[in-house]
Amino acid sequence: MYLRISFLLLLSACYFSAKSQISTDELSGKVNTLTSAVPFLTIAPDSRAGALGDLGVATSPDAASMHWNPAKFAFIENKMGVSLSYTPWLRALIPDINLSYLSGYYKLDDRQAIAASLRYFSLGNIMFTNIYGQPLRDYRPKEFAFDAAYSFKLSQNLSTAIAMRYIFSDLTGGIGQSESHAGKTIAGDVSLFYNNKDVSFMGSPGILSYGLNFSNIGGKISYTEDEKDFIPINLRTGVAYTTILDAYNSLTFSIDFNKLLIPTPPILVDDPNNPGSFDTIGSNPDISVPVAIFRSFYDAPGVLRSDSTRSVFTEETREIMISAGVEYWYTKQFAIRAGYFHEHETKGNRKFFTLGLGLKLNMFGLDFAYLSPSPWT
Repeated sequence: MYLRISFLLLLSACYFSAKSQISTDELSGKVNTLTSAVPFLTIAPDSRAGALGDLGVATSPDAASMHWNPAKFAFIENKMGVSLSYTPWLRALIPDINLSYLSGYYKLDDRQAIAASLRYFSLGNIMFTNIYGQPLRDYRPKEFAFDAAYSFKLSQNLSTAIAMRYIFSDLTGGIGQSESHAGKTIAGDVSLFYNNKDVSFMGSPGILSYGLNFSNIGGKISYTEDEKDFIPINLRTGVAYTTILDAYNSLTFSIDFNKLLIPTPPILVDDPNNPGSFDTIGSNPDISVPVAIFRSFYDAPGVLRSDSTRSVFTEETREIMISAGVEYWYTKQFAIRAGYFHEHETKGNRKFFTLGLGLKLNMFGLDFAYLSPSPWT
């Protein structure tokens, strides 16, 4: 039995599912962010991954691997383990928003493992008012997701996993001028993990890992009878290489690439034939989930070039988020971590550095992480 406890001390930004008036930048195509419902599913829930720039699809397996790549559980060493994480979300701005994450696994044998997790997101206390600004009552919006997964080794170096997820989101408690209710849906993950311990670099033995996780494949979620929103269907892939310097020291370099597989919003541009009116550029986002997944690779309106044409490929590449991290271990007991997360300025502009520490003592581990926004945002 192995228990890991982690604390992610500070976070600087997140996605919010919101609709606002069209800005000048959106009209010109300079800003075109992707938004979804239940964005709490995209938050890094554990401090080890948070300290590495929000990555984890190809790093060594641990008890919190459910979020990043459940296929890693087939390669985990301990028979069973539990991870408990707590994140004070945007604490510098709002004091009572937090994310709690409990996950665990059990190895059935050398080739099979099962795992489960519970993610709970509290949005703090909100005072609801009527159209005249008069208080109605306080309410604490909440969201949670429960996951279960099965991981299986296909070969000595390759494993796969499937996971199912139940998602619950209650943002209003039925309060408001229009009929509203809690959103509920189910989703699934399909993942792969490749792990090769028989590699070397410049004479030093190493471990090469590759991960792929196709997550949150599921139905839309609805809070009213009139409208349904996409959940953050996501494709994450990455690679990690660990060089074993000697019997006491090891160093791991990792990189993840992440893309939301949901529709890119169309934009409005001036109609040259009708001054004062606009043309819509891009694809209709009111489509089914399977169509949205495939179309997400080419549905962007495109970046405006100097010759007045639009490059769809350029905008699609801007939707790829990049995380890079390095992890140093001494005697497999003390870890120092650092990372960087990059999101293009037209797609959310989240750029931040991360730092963290890890301590492992027998059957117990403790991790801390700290996030600092990049000065270049």
